[in-house]
Order: sequence, then structure tokens, then C-alpha cells
Amino acid sequence: MDVQRAKAIYASKDMISVHLDGEPVWIEHVDAENGMATVQVGSRPTNTHTVGVERLEEQES
Repeated sequence: MDVQRAKAIYASKDMISVHLDGEPVWIEHVDAENGMATVQVGSRPTNTHTVGVERLEEQES
């Protein structure tokens, strides 16, 4: 995924399925300048990771 798509998903009111290494995640923040995103893994709000946006994959609905 690229930074612009990650930002669009983050800003969207729609539920868009995104995965990191095969696991569903929620995008919580996008750092466009550094190409990074903070994501919540699964349903635990404390389980967050900051990763390169290129590692995120949008899943077809």
C-alpha cells in the first residue's frame, strides 16, 4: 500500500479491511513524511505497532 491510500483509508467513514502479515489491523495514524503507519492489531487497543505502509495490504471485500 502507498501513503496516500493509507491516509484515504484512515480518513474514510467506510469499513475497509486492512491486513498486516495476514492479520486484520486498524490504521490509527499515518506519518506521511516518513511512510509509516501506527496500526492496532486485532481487537486489543494496547496492541499497536508502527510499520512501513508498504507492509499493509488492503483486502478485497
